[in-house]
Amino acid sequence: MSSYTTQWLHPYLVPFFSLSYPTDTPKHPDSFPDSAYYNTGPQDLCLVVTFIAIMAISRDLFRLGVFEPFARWKLSRDLDRKQKKKLDGKAIGKANSNGNGIANGSSNGNGHANGHSSPPRQKELRQMHRSVLRFAEQGWSAVYYPLQWSFGLYVHRNLPTRIFSPTDLWQNYPHIPIPTPVKLYYLTQTAFYLHQVLILNAEARRKDHLQMMTHHVITVFLMGTSYFSNFTRVGCLIMVLMDWCDIFLPIAKMLRYIEVSQFACDLTFGWFLVSWLVTRHILFLFVIWSTYLDLPRLVPFAWSPETGAYLTRTAWITFVTSLSSLQILQIIWFGMICRVAWRVLTTGKGASDDRSDDEG
Repeated sequence: MSSYTTQWLHPYLVPFFSLSYPTDTPKHPDSFPDSAYYNTGPQDLCLVVTFIAIMAISRDLFRLGVFEPFARWKLSRDLDRKQKKKLDGKAIGKANSNGNGIANGSSNGNGHANGHSSPPRQKELRQMHRSVLRFAEQGWSAVYYPLQWSFGLYVHRNLPTRIFSPTDLWQNYPHIPIPTPVKLYYLTQTAFYLHQVLILNAEARRKDHLQMMTHHVITVFLMGTSYFSNFTRVGCLIMVLMDWCDIFLPIAKMLRYIEVSQFACDLTFGWFLVSWLVTRHILFLFVIWSTYLDLPRLVPFAWSPETGAYLTRTAWITFVTSLSSLQILQIIWFGMICRVAWRVLTTGKGASDDRSDDEG
């Protein structure tokens, strides 16, 4: 928000609508030379609160205004067609059985039903309602992740870091001040995961509630500590890696919920599995390994708030432990994902997410 706009706000409200702690652009920045630069501080949490509110409103707008109406229309149409087809089949069968083409008043005299389908049973209506809700819930993720991953990729490509050369993550530490895109990326991602924590506790609990809550807590902890200790470059890389496969899982679920095509659902789920393996169990290991070996070798242990250096041995051990815990949790999830893939290959049943489709 421009300074012209914020000058009309009460000083206490300005941090909720603008980036805080502006500072001079470094003389020779190694990234985003044309961007404004900022320091970090507790007032940044005010903007996080605003982003959470925006996401909550946006999620409900998409859920109630787009995804629920679409899913209800599509599934209702499919259910009506299924009922009509079933009735037509019964009418034809009765007509054939009495030999005169009349199905005891159920046909129009030529072996076909009058076109009035019997009302769907309560079980079918409950299943349709559940699918509508599940489809709409996944819709927000299907909107958010592609947009945010694209923004994250833009940020990553403009930083002097490379996935296969993780030592770049630690060069020229501390990484402060930070450019506008990096600050926005961090704050919006933090807001998203805090919003997810609220959603997890507001909606009906599913059987992977504890794992999801643990994942989100570790993620928010790593985001916050890396942000305020000026390790934002490694944070940006990790978030880009994590968000890539999360684009495809909600899409696969949505295809399944509205019964578009089981083949398309299985194909999307398969791509999700491969993406998960590559980004979360291969490339992410590069980051963990570099954090364990390269970070203490390239960055001296020092607690110096004056220069923005906040790496101590305890902080280093905490970072490595948190990243490793995240990897262990993801290995457990990957085992569940592989079990789904094996079931598809061996039984021919369609893919379904064993982690969170069922309520617990």
